[in-house]
Amino acid sequence: MARSGRPMSFSERRASVLNEELTVDTSTSITDPRLDKMAQPRHLRGPPTPSMPTPAADFDQQLTGSPPPPPTPAASPGPSNCQPDWSGAADDEDFFLAKVRQHFKNSSGPQRTRILADLLNLCTSPQLSFVHQFVSPLLKKDPFTSLPNELCLRILSFIDDPKVLARASQVSHRWRDLLSDDMTWKNLCMKHDYRRRLSEVESISPGGFARPAIQPLTHSDSEMTSTSLTGHLPLSNLATGSKSLDGGVGGRAGRRPKLKSYKSHFKQRYLVEAAWRSGGTCTTRNITQEAGVVTSLHLTPKYIILALDNAKIHVFDAEGNSQRTLQGHVMGVWAMVPWGDTLVSGGCDREVRVWDLKTGACLHTLRGHTSTVRCLKMADENTAISGSRDTTLRIWDIRTGLCRNVLVGHQSSVRCLEIKGDIVVSGSYDTFARVWSISEGRCLQTLQGHFSQIYAIAFDGKRVVTGSLDTNVRIWDPMSGECLAILQGHTSLVGQLQMRGDTLVTGGSDGSVRVWSLERLVPIHRLAAHDNSVTSLQFDDTRIVSGGSDGRVKIWDLKTGHLVRELLSQGEAVWRVAFEDEKCVALALRGNRTVMEVWSFTPPDDMLYDRHSTFQQRVLEDDPNRPMSAMALDYRDPEAENSSSSRQDAASQDVNMTDAGPTTAPLQGRNTNFFRDD
Repeated sequence: MARSGRPMSFSERRASVLNEELTVDTSTSITDPRLDKMAQPRHLRGPPTPSMPTPAADFDQQLTGSPPPPPTPAASPGPSNCQPDWSGAADDEDFFLAKVRQHFKNSSGPQRTRILADLLNLCTSPQLSFVHQFVSPLLKKDPFTSLPNELCLRILSFIDDPKVLARASQVSHRWRDLLSDDMTWKNLCMKHDYRRRLSEVESISPGGFARPAIQPLTHSDSEMTSTSLTGHLPLSNLATGSKSLDGGVGGRAGRRPKLKSYKSHFKQRYLVEAAWRSGGTCTTRNITQEAGVVTSLHLTPKYIILALDNAKIHVFDAEGNSQRTLQGHVMGVWAMVPWGDTLVSGGCDREVRVWDLKTGACLHTLRGHTSTVRCLKMADENTAISGSRDTTLRIWDIRTGLCRNVLVGHQSSVRCLEIKGDIVVSGSYDTFARVWSISEGRCLQTLQGHFSQIYAIAFDGKRVVTGSLDTNVRIWDPMSGECLAILQGHTSLVGQLQMRGDTLVTGGSDGSVRVWSLERLVPIHRLAAHDNSVTSLQFDDTRIVSGGSDGRVKIWDLKTGHLVRELLSQGEAVWRVAFEDEKCVALALRGNRTVMEVWSFTPPDDMLYDRHSTFQQRVLEDDPNRPMSAMALDYRDPEAENSSSSRQDAASQDVNMTDAGPTTAPLQGRNTNFFRDD
């Protein structure tokens, strides 16, 4: 062949080699092994398709030893493969292809490889593109079908988005079975800091008041229960079963069956948290036709109770429906505390009254104070302690109506008090806080240091925290009486504070809310919450709810300090706010009327519990446009399900976690649907 001065291009060299090989006389017997290798080209390739790998490229990977890319998991079943067009096929074409298929089927592995390589080298770019589209879906592999359960669950443990897990459960039976394992949801509860199931926080005693649950989830859950929802709250508040401005705990009595699995716990907490951020339903009630000051608000498992300066106490059920009005006080009611179905109240008429919330009857009228009763707490179900403007504290037996003891020592009005076990601490306008023994009836320590009146106090058994008109917050040791720290930052009266574990939240008349670390004694967040005084403040493990004289109720993220939402913004003033896990109650002045807003963040039952309908029905209800491939994998025969009552009973409740334990094998069950993809 004559060669010109210009070097041959790749296409010309390839065409020359092909022409030489195609002109070989196949009838001639080939005996030279070198000619045998030349007649069977394995390295010949057609022009590569831009930005698309070809089978020849995969063939080169086998020669060079470079690993192929990992398989990509796809939803099962995979996308439909590209099919050839047979509309223009000749009559003898199918007969010819049948012989080719038979020959290919009978060939060995190396022979098949050589046949495919020869055919692919003859293909054009559009044809290679068709091959790629045809082969690519067939190469995709679901890793969860080949990996052991332990590795699959380990992979799922790295996913912290519940919606990803919810969508993954719709891929196939295998994926749904893996996502039914409760350890996956336990890990997710840990990642989202859902420390304890809401159903275990409330354990209703025979007396009708809530006590903290003491049984752990499993033996491996000590790290979850050590910082549980109620772990750091004062026992006095827990025992009363009320949630108020003092930081007590409330709940619902038997509104729904207990959720027994981590998945149901996570689902409930996730839906509740989502409702707190952007949902919830609100019910508004007019309390008075005129402007009335709400002096106290409490939530209990059964009641919403509020007291006003017009001498009335209004009792509502847990949904906000009016039950009765307690009348007996002559002037304004300035303090009250519930315990189960019993309520103790005190006011300007200098009397302490004991009420039966079931009937509305006044059981006892306790007399002895010579001035307004300003604060009240319960030490136990039979003992109430009141503080008055007459400078004394009185210990009452509410069963008999007798005064057990009178605590004398303050020189001015007793403004606030807290109880922990046998110890009660009180704050007074005389600038002193005092530590008392209930059983001995004497003062143990006098906490001296403030320069003005004390308006708020908190006590957890180890530390006493006081807020004063001198703008300072002081931390005290109740045993030695020593001032451990002075927290400065507020520029006006500190009248609201709550302590929970090593976190302290304070609110002042300067409109700011501050979050402090009691472990490091430093500020964590400073929230410019309101344009006027902070009139109400409460927080839990997740959020802070504050109300102000500017008529606004705001929800803040405790960890980040960011504003989550403004729950109420159309009031003239907010008197009181109290919340529990799934409810928030706000008392405000609006249009010269006192109104109550009851916000419910409880998920609907059809979202919280799996519905007893077929998978296809649930999918079509949630998204009518969902492809059939998403629901063709979980067909259940309704008649077969109805034929077994035990199967229905098993589906009506979640798996008990005490039985599940830290297993790694996937649990089998019907209730694997978690979130609906709306």
